[in-house]
Amino acid sequence: MIKADTIVYEKSGKDACLAVLDNGSLREFEVFNENGVSEGNVYLGRIVKKINLSEDKFGFLVNIGDDKEAFMSSQEKGLLEVNMTEGQCVVVQVSKEAHGDKGAKLIRAIQIAGTYLVYRPFGTYVDVSSKITDEEKIQELHDAVSKNISQQQEGWVVRTAAAEVDINSVIEEMSELRSIYENIRVKARSANAPALLYAKENPLFELIRRYNSELTTVIVNDHNLEEKVKAVYDGNVIYNADPSEEYGIQDMLQEALQKSIKLPCGGEIHIEETRACVAIDVDSAGNVARGATDTLNKEAAKEIARQIILRNLAGKIIIDFAGSCEYRFIRNILDILSEELSGDAQGAHVLGLSKAGNVEILRRRKRPTLLEQFSEECPTCQGTGRVEL
Repeated sequence: MIKADTIVYEKSGKDACLAVLDNGSLREFEVFNENGVSEGNVYLGRIVKKINLSEDKFGFLVNIGDDKEAFMSSQEKGLLEVNMTEGQCVVVQVSKEAHGDKGAKLIRAIQIAGTYLVYRPFGTYVDVSSKITDEEKIQELHDAVSKNISQQQEGWVVRTAAAEVDINSVIEEMSELRSIYENIRVKARSANAPALLYAKENPLFELIRRYNSELTTVIVNDHNLEEKVKAVYDGNVIYNADPSEEYGIQDMLQEALQKSIKLPCGGEIHIEETRACVAIDVDSAGNVARGATDTLNKEAAKEIARQIILRNLAGKIIIDFAGSCEYRFIRNILDILSEELSGDAQGAHVLGLSKAGNVEILRRRKRPTLLEQFSEECPTCQGTGRVEL
């Protein structure tokens, strides 16, 4: 289970960074441009090019004002297939940020996230977070939202935080989110593409909601943001001009960019990010006794889960644990991985053991990995990183 007691926000120039700490250990880190193309932002884009895909499908390259053209599929679940031409404008939302040489991925089915609800103007049903386990509360929330649907077609997702507040607060947010979407529509009618129609809230507030039950301290280096945080968070809010220095965040970041991590038991974990997948190897350092290997793999499973979140590893993640690859020896390791990754905002899913004896994990990619944010591929060796003998 992912835990956090401290969140550090630091802004420098155009960029801001967020560090999530637990007992002084770095658990998550994100760098973002508050004026950049972020997941959740809504744009009026202009179709640049129609491109043919496999199986007679097609998509579009869209100019949303970024330095890379974004991609939008013609097909989207729940919507009619769109058939537009070059030069036409379309209202789109960023579902996946640009990474590497690929531009952002766009969707037309806009979703507006609030504290207690997610508004889906193109949806048709009310869904309640699976993390709410009280059946009476689930029914109460479902009924309250359903009774207040005012449009012929709109959908809602009730978030976990809704279970902790008065039902009237949830209903009030329905009106607020509808107003945001209506404002997007009004802006789209008069804007010149490419144009930003809606920027999602500062991700600091999403982190505060996510870790609220155990969070004790929020540290910021911006007085204006300090007051906004105090308005929504009752815990300890501190202004610190240089929080990274005080909390040693830069040193922890340097460690997080290394390919190898030493384990307390003497083994190591090696992490390789490739274009196809993330490959992780657990090295026993020569200690192959059964008891020692079990201890090593359990330690490794916990650390691997921490590194997946911290480095924001995503896509296909393939892990080669030490020792035997038989299921009876790996079963407990799968349980540890599932437990440590439970609650992951990007939906890490432990698939199990492959026929080749590797543990496989799938995790949604929403933003670049830590390595992609702080480095670029070598133009000479193109990422192979080897020296000719």
